[in-house]
Amino acid sequence: MTKTSSSPPVISSPNLIQQSFPGLYSFWKFSRPHTIIGTSLSVLGVYLIAMSEFRQFPGFSWNGLALFFSWLACICGNIYIVGLNQLEDIEIDQINKPHLPLAAEEYSRFQAQLIVGITGILALSIAAFQGYYLLGMVGISLFLGTIYSLPPIRLKRFPFWAAFCIFTVRGIIVNLGLYLHFSWLLSGKSLSLIPTIPPSVWALTLFILVFTVAIAIFKDIPDLEGDRQFQINTLTIKLGTVTVFNISRWILTLCYLGMILGSFTLQSPVNSLFLGLSHFILLAVLWWRSLSIDLSQKQSIAQGYQFIWKLFFLEYLIFPLSCLFT
Repeated sequence: MTKTSSSPPVISSPNLIQQSFPGLYSFWKFSRPHTIIGTSLSVLGVYLIAMSEFRQFPGFSWNGLALFFSWLACICGNIYIVGLNQLEDIEIDQINKPHLPLAAEEYSRFQAQLIVGITGILALSIAAFQGYYLLGMVGISLFLGTIYSLPPIRLKRFPFWAAFCIFTVRGIIVNLGLYLHFSWLLSGKSLSLIPTIPPSVWALTLFILVFTVAIAIFKDIPDLEGDRQFQINTLTIKLGTVTVFNISRWILTLCYLGMILGSFTLQSPVNSLFLGLSHFILLAVLWWRSLSIDLSQKQSIAQGYQFIWKLFFLEYLIFPLSCLFT
C-alpha cells in the first residue's frame, strides 16, 4: 500500500475501455494505477520469497484462495489511502493533477467518500478473516495513511513525517507484515507467534525502505506549483528542484550499489550472479535515463518519476526470482 497520490501521469487504459466504460476508467484513475501495480507486485513478490523459504517445510501448503484474499485486502487498503488523500487535496490536485476524478469533477465528494469508506471497511474485514499478521499490517497502514492526509494531523504538511509515512509502510510494514503472514499460511499455520525473518527478506526490506525514501522526496518535484500555493512545505520548496533531484538519484544509486555488494555476502539462498548483475544493469539504466530528464519541463520530470516506479516494480520480480532460482 501507499501513502500518497502524487505520481507520474496516469497509466492509460485502452481508448475503447475509456470510451465504453467511463465509470470504470474514472475508478481506475481514482485508485492510482501505479500504486495498484506496486501493491500487487509486492504481494506476489513477498509470497514467492516465502514460498522459496518454505517449499521444503513439512507443513507446506499452497493456498491460492488465501493469496487472492490477501491481495484483495491490500488493494482495498491501497484505494482507501490514495482516495482519502485525493479527498483532502481536491484544490491542490486541480493544479497539480487535474486529470484525477475529483479534480476533474468526474466524481462528487460523496461518491469518493463512499468508495473510501467501503474499501477501508473491506480491507480490515478481509484481513481479519485471513489472519492476525495481515490484519496488523493492513491496520497500521490504514492508520498511517489516515494521519498522513486527514486534518488536523495531516502529516503530509511536514517533509520528514510525510516521507516517514511513505517509507515506513512501503519499506517496512508491507514487506515484513506480508512475509510473516505468508510464512504462517505456507507452513500450514503451524509456526510460532513470531516466525524468523530470513536475511533475504531483511535485504529486500532495506532496499525498498531506502528506495522509497527517494520516491518520497522525488514525488514533490512535479507538484511544486500547487504545493507552494497551498503551503505544503516540501523539500522541493525548501531546497529547490535540482538539489532534490540529485539527492533522489544518489539515494537510488546507493540502493543499487548496496544490493550489488550484498548479493555476494547475503547469508541466504539466492542466485548471487543473477541478483548482482541485474542490479548493475538497472543502475546503469537509471543513470542513462536520469541524464535525459529536463528539470525545467514538468512533463519530463513526471516521466522520470514514472520511470522510478518502474524500477520499483522490477525489484519485486528480480529479487523473488533470485530466491527461487538457487
